[in-house]
Amino acid sequence: RIFEIFLITITQLRDRKETDQFISDLLTPTEKVMIAKRLAIAFLLEKEYDYRSIQQLLRVSTGTITTVNLARNLGSNGYKNVVSKIIKKEKLVNLFDKVLVKLLAAPSALERGKSTWTYLKDQVEYQKNKRRKAF
Repeated sequence: RIFEIFLITITQLRDRKETDQFISDLLTPTEKVMIAKRLAIAFLLEKEYDYRSIQQLLRVSTGTITTVNLARNLGSNGYKNVVSKIIKKEKLVNLFDKVLVKLLAAPSALERGKSTWTYLKDQVEYQKNKRRKAF
């Protein structure tokens, strides 16, 4: 019952500030770092990093990596669900970054008398044709 109350409490936190305050009061700085590292391990394993690279990047033991990997593969899909959300968000951020780069680069690449939107439309058409020719 106590764990159920804990889960309800976590899910009812309204915003990042409130969550940060609760987690800061609940966990020691070391516990916060270790939880973050476990999530990072799951993320890197999903991205197919090897144990040695993860160990060097995060300064964790192979035992910790193995524990996270076992939970990831044999557990209740908690890690997999959270990591897949992170990856989706990462892809979305990368997409927006690419679009932003194109938008910022467009004016410098314009032909005389051509609008930015016409240039971008031409670029989209060019990419579509390029993909078609690849197959």
